[in-house]
Amino acid sequence: MSATWKYQARRLKQMIDTNNETQAHLYMEQLLLFPVDIQDRIIEDISHLPRCNSDAVANILGHYSIQELR
Repeated sequence: MSATWKYQARRLKQMIDTNNETQAHLYMEQLLLFPVDIQDRIIEDISHLPRCNSDAVANILGHYSIQELR
């Protein structure tokens, strides 16, 4: 997993942990270029993680970014 995904995952996790969903959406839209429907899925998946850490969030981000390329 790349250092970039881990950094982005930490930032996104911080926003979700502080219940700042609007900032999380803006972050994903502007920096990560995910469409809104994918953003909602990412936030939903992160909110259901049994143990939310940067690696788990980075895996989710990687999953959705790879899915978009198919």
